[in-house]
Order: sequence, then C-alpha cells, then structure tokens
Amino acid sequence: MITFHHSFSLAGLDALQPPGTYMVITEEEEIPGLSFQAWRRIATQIYLPAIGVDSGKEQVVTIDPRELAQAQKRDTEKEEPEC
Repeated sequence: MITFHHSFSLAGLDALQPPGTYMVITEEEEIPGLSFQAWRRIATQIYLPAIGVDSGKEQVVTIDPRELAQAQKRDTEKEEPEC
C-alpha cells in the first residue's frame, strides 16, 4: 500500500491521479542457476482508483518502480514547510 497526500502522475497513467491510498504489487521470479538465492523484478503494478473511492471498478497499470519512488519523493517534499 502506498499513500499520496497530493495529486500525482506517472507514465502510463491517463490522467493526474487524486491523493489517496493505492495498492502496489511487485512480481518477482527467482534467478535460477546461482549458488545463492536471488530474485529479479518482472513487473510492478498499481491499482487505480484510490482505495476507498466507491467507483466499483479498478484498473491495473504496469508502472516503472523507479518512477514511483520519484513520485513518492516529490509527494513528501511538498509536505515540508517552506523556509
């Protein structure tokens, strides 16, 4: 679960998304043939609209996890008071 306190946008999303809590799923697979256990990310998906919005429909969109991390950082920076 990820919460945005401000509107946000990501590549692959049709529009600016409202603040809210979103479910994010990361799918991984084991990398075979190594002498230790390792995993690689194969997909990161976000469920739209925000959880708690009673629209009755959800959309699942594959997103870039690095872009999601940048959007989270921007959201956090907006909360810090300006000097």
